[in-house]
Amino acid sequence: MSVPDSVAAALGLVFLVGFVPLLPTEPVLISCGVLAASGKLPLQWVVITAIVSCVLADLVNYSIGRRIGQPAIARFAQRRTPAVVLAWIKDRLASNAEPILVAGRWMPAGGTIGAVLCGSLRFPLRRFAAASMIGCTLWCLYATLLGYIGGQLADDNIPLALGVSLGIAAVLSLPASMFLRLQRRQQAAAPVDDSELEPVAG
Repeated sequence: MSVPDSVAAALGLVFLVGFVPLLPTEPVLISCGVLAASGKLPLQWVVITAIVSCVLADLVNYSIGRRIGQPAIARFAQRRTPAVVLAWIKDRLASNAEPILVAGRWMPAGGTIGAVLCGSLRFPLRRFAAASMIGCTLWCLYATLLGYIGGQLADDNIPLALGVSLGIAAVLSLPASMFLRLQRRQQAAAPVDDSELEPVAG
């Protein structure tokens, strides 16, 4: 495979994992960041491709929420971790929407859940798109640059760079994991009830 073909294939993979919900986007972006540090991929195009695919995915999921919001949300509520994320975003969306949508990026399926929920609640598209752009940009930069920095520190040792970067990502994810566990305990006696969803003020 020639270098241009390799780059095109890698960027295609980045777009795919960013666009399709629940695919392992973070490990792929970290890996691409490591390869960019060794000169095998153009860092700027990895970041741009990831941002574009994530924003497009958000807009599609927002549209899905507007069309079939309640059934889609009910599916999230059937799974333990997505149900916790759903409840957390829903409870805070009306009063502090944009920061919550951005912060939700660092939670499992948070971007997908936030987009579908905003669509189902008829949250203003312009505000959602702006929050999506900010959140996707910050999150894609975080994951890609984490891999890039790991690649720089490991001095072109790709397996070591991947190990270092993924290890750092695992450590950084601990606060989110602890937060979700706390939320589960608080909601143990109060299951998520999708019938209580109310429109968010524009």
